[in-house]
Amino acid sequence: MTRSEQIAGAYRITGGSAGFYDGMMTYSTIPGKAICRLVWNMDREKNAAYLEKALAGIPEDFSGKLLEVPVGTGVLSLPVYRELRNADITCLDYSADMMNAAKKRAEQMNIRNVRFLQGDVGRLPFAEESFDIVLSLNGFHAFPDKEAAWRETFRVLKKGGTFCGCFYIRGACRRTDWFIRHVYVPGGFFTPPFETLESLQQRLSGLYASVQVEHVEGIGCFRCVK
Repeated sequence: MTRSEQIAGAYRITGGSAGFYDGMMTYSTIPGKAICRLVWNMDREKNAAYLEKALAGIPEDFSGKLLEVPVGTGVLSLPVYRELRNADITCLDYSADMMNAAKKRAEQMNIRNVRFLQGDVGRLPFAEESFDIVLSLNGFHAFPDKEAAWRETFRVLKKGGTFCGCFYIRGACRRTDWFIRHVYVPGGFFTPPFETLESLQQRLSGLYASVQVEHVEGIGCFRCVK
């Protein structure tokens, strides 16, 4: 199954019965589509494009150790993990509610090679160089201690391993910037400071041996090799 097909699987899994969060993440419900268009200036094609870029660091035949932080409800990543039957996958989230939703979804999808842990990205409970891949989808814009999150995700990644994912970046879409500043930050959903495309490139280049940074509207996507 190709990565595009795996992403399409996320749309099919949620369908019309998705909650608000999952519907927004997967552009699969009427309210979700409205938020994607209004806040993020994204249609279905753009939504799929940023997810494909964010997940590009995971080979389709991956069989090593992967950490995802935060896992959220798992709606974006579990369709990918379902195809990685020989991988050893750990999913961590600070929110017990999010993690339990992901765990329930994994059980429904009959995914057996994923374990779920509640924890803080700023204090990961793993030894140095424990994982071949670290994935972070839409998390860094919400982390309260971003410096600790950068240090910890780097620390637990093996030399030669891949760090990939995505999050909101400031300055790429004026409409999105307005909503983040006036709605998401006051509501406690996002936590400043926020990276720009340029600052993200600079930060990652100071940590990793190889860095690729792209964006789709206000979402920055990255793939790095340690």
